[in-house]
Amino acid sequence: MLLVAAWVLDVITPQLLIVAILLNGPIALSSLASDSRFTRILVVLAVAADASGGYINGLAEHHWDTIALWNRALVALSLFLVGSLSITAQQAARRAGESAAREARVSRERDLRRAVEAIRASINSELIARAAARGALDALHADRALIYVFDESREVFTTYDAAGDDLRVTPARPPSPVLSLLERIAESRTLVRLSAADTVARFALDALGTPHAIGVALAEHDQLFGVLILLRRDAPFEENFEEGLQYYADQTGIAMAQASLFGQLADRNEALALANAALREQSDVIRDLVYALSHDLRTPLAATSLTLRQALEGAYGALPQAYREILERTIRSNDELQRLAETLLLVSRYESGDPSPRRDVVDVTALARSVVDELAPLWQEKRLAVRVETVEAVDVAGDESELRRALVNLVANAVKFTPAGGTIGVRVAANERASIVVEDSGYGVGEAERATLFQRSHGDPRVGSSSGLGLYLVRRIAEGHGGRVAYAPRPGGGSAFAMELPLVAEVPASR
Repeated sequence: MLLVAAWVLDVITPQLLIVAILLNGPIALSSLASDSRFTRILVVLAVAADASGGYINGLAEHHWDTIALWNRALVALSLFLVGSLSITAQQAARRAGESAAREARVSRERDLRRAVEAIRASINSELIARAAARGALDALHADRALIYVFDESREVFTTYDAAGDDLRVTPARPPSPVLSLLERIAESRTLVRLSAADTVARFALDALGTPHAIGVALAEHDQLFGVLILLRRDAPFEENFEEGLQYYADQTGIAMAQASLFGQLADRNEALALANAALREQSDVIRDLVYALSHDLRTPLAATSLTLRQALEGAYGALPQAYREILERTIRSNDELQRLAETLLLVSRYESGDPSPRRDVVDVTALARSVVDELAPLWQEKRLAVRVETVEAVDVAGDESELRRALVNLVANAVKFTPAGGTIGVRVAANERASIVVEDSGYGVGEAERATLFQRSHGDPRVGSSSGLGLYLVRRIAEGHGGRVAYAPRPGGGSAFAMELPLVAEVPASR
């Protein structure tokens, strides 16, 4: 309109009065707009108006004045100059606007990061909800922030209400209009702008006392923890506000999920700790009972064995052959009970972390021969061929009674699981370590049982005294003396149990 008005005024004035200079006004005013294309169109139209105005003036006065023509040319030049300056001003304003927008975006992102860091700094659900409500005020430029936390049944609510420097926590159900809004957000799991055109939203806005509100669910995958609602009194929420709010809600949901997980782990750890304490107490009681029982059994069993052997030797008079056979079987059974009592006693000591501290020089060659002789009644009764292959002397450091118990268990095992008429070999050797190998031509051990052969009560019948502890005790004794025990099947059938122990040159006797 200004361009047309300036052109009309130019046409109706004399040729020398160059009113066309007023055409610069609309072009200059166009710099206030951000459309440089519009400014360029105005420049073209203004130049056309300047030219047409000069032509019409010349026709009206029946000549074209030279000075007027030069003035027209100067006006056209000014039009181009003002247009160029207007376009430059528009570009500068656009750059300034983009820079301000970038700074504002950077500032919002920085505020969001700080708020999220404050949220993620805790693993307590209540502290996270408090931090999220406070942080939303500055990070999302809200006048008021409400976080409603509820359980799966949505019957128990806790409201965190932040406004300014004030934060109130209310353990109560929200009003009905707000509750309906929360149900809507929780079911849809989407961001919801509250509009007065929506009946449910209008009632909620009235209940919240604000004209502008927006809500989003606080969730992590399938877990829903609550709803965040932001309120503003004056300005509505921007068009691109959803992206920042959704990011804030997602991070809050992740923090709440982690807090929930830590809470569950803490509860489980506490339950496990209580269960472990009960198991330890039960284990201690059982170990003490086993220790006391096995310790107390040794004296009457030893006395019984002594009395039976005296009777067998005729201390109480001559005995019929039938009685002598009964006594011999009874003595063997009593010896088995004594070995079982000794085994239980040793196991209870190892389990309580109280192994024998004795470390004397023990000749395992002599020890192996002694054990074979001690168990002679057992292998002779089954008509087994037992051979002992040893070198002159193989010394180790240890408790002789415990090492004897380990060898007794290995040899007794071989006797028990070798059929009548079979063979047993005990071989003692020394290389870098002392090696004691007990071989038999018995039934062997199945592949399924080999992995747990030296475990406690593994369920395999090849255990000393049928207690489930014999081979386990052999392993504990060997390991307690710095050695190890292993099993290997013999070619052609049978088993080979090997116990290795460190060699010593000389060890002073324990006092």
